[in-house]
Amino acid sequence: MPRLRGAFFMHQVTLSSALQTYQTRVSVLKKGYAQEVFRIKQLANSQLGALHIDEITSVDIASYRDQRLASLNPKTQKPISSGTVRLEMSLLSNLFELAITEWGYCENNPVKKVRKPKTSPGRDRRLTARERRLILRYCHSHPNPELYSIVVIALETAMRQGEILGLAWEHINLSSRIASLQMTKNGSKRDVPLTYTARDMLIRLGTKSSGPVFTYTPAGIKSTWRQAMQRLAIEDLHFHDLRHEAVSVLFERGRLDMMEISAISGHKSLSMLKRYTHLKAGNLLRKMDQPKNKAKAALLSQLIPYPAAVIVESGRVCVKLLDFEGLQVSDDTIDAAIERAEDRLLRHLFNRMRMSQPIPSPDQYLDAVPAESIVMIDPLSERFADEVCD
Repeated sequence: MPRLRGAFFMHQVTLSSALQTYQTRVSVLKKGYAQEVFRIKQLANSQLGALHIDEITSVDIASYRDQRLASLNPKTQKPISSGTVRLEMSLLSNLFELAITEWGYCENNPVKKVRKPKTSPGRDRRLTARERRLILRYCHSHPNPELYSIVVIALETAMRQGEILGLAWEHINLSSRIASLQMTKNGSKRDVPLTYTARDMLIRLGTKSSGPVFTYTPAGIKSTWRQAMQRLAIEDLHFHDLRHEAVSVLFERGRLDMMEISAISGHKSLSMLKRYTHLKAGNLLRKMDQPKNKAKAALLSQLIPYPAAVIVESGRVCVKLLDFEGLQVSDDTIDAAIERAEDRLLRHLFNRMRMSQPIPSPDQYLDAVPAESIVMIDPLSERFADEVCD
């Protein structure tokens, strides 16, 4: 008789009800509770939610998988990623295991028999120099001064968003420049070294003896970041990409080995850390140069084409070098103006090198210039090369 009552009880439990039980008993104890609630809601509202848990088959799970992969994210209008579907299927599988062993809702786990989507390749999105300047200028002028500090700290320390927002004054030693993270994604404590720039980003907010450093919530920073990217017309850049950028820069500097960078970033798996390091080819190229060619390579690396805007006014052609403030020339024709701009750019670059002044990389300008009016000015044009050969 108890077995019959158990079977009758199992038949009454829908997946939606089981998911609610899972949320109140299991998910609530997880650090990623907020994210898991979204997955539970998605599963509960799907075609699986109304089915009795002991009647769900591998065919039902496979059908759900395929339907999700073919659907679009309502906010971004982009296809649902395979990573998202994998996480939902993992949650389902964990629920079924508990339903079997602890709750007596069913007798088998149909998720085990279904193939999960292939793992998505790691993101390789890197910040361009211009994007970095645009973002920092926007954040610096934002009404909430915390935003600028948060973004700079992310780029300087490779901390996760949640770790930054969770910083507390009592766990920061500004003298030794160490921030102690009491709880991280991996469930362990970690001490993060603060660069002088990162330390200054904390000091500018006004130091306190205790309490949270930032008032931003995860939802608040997510909304603010999305709005910033829209206003700056920057596509496909997530806040988490700042962590990718910071770790990659640590590798590119060549001063720390993988274990030391792992201690900073908090990656327990070196294979995961490797996915974050999308090294820029230009930085690797400088390391590949032979010692005898280093001086030549250093010189030639500065003499590269720069973008310029061509403006025609009152019968004169003006060529404005966008990455150099006030650097422009004018002439009667476009060809003549461009030739003068090449000469002017070459002299300007040599003068900066002679005075040991920094030379900006191309495309860091912030002016809004129509793409059709931009030309590339080459300080080492063929005309210049011919003159040297003669």
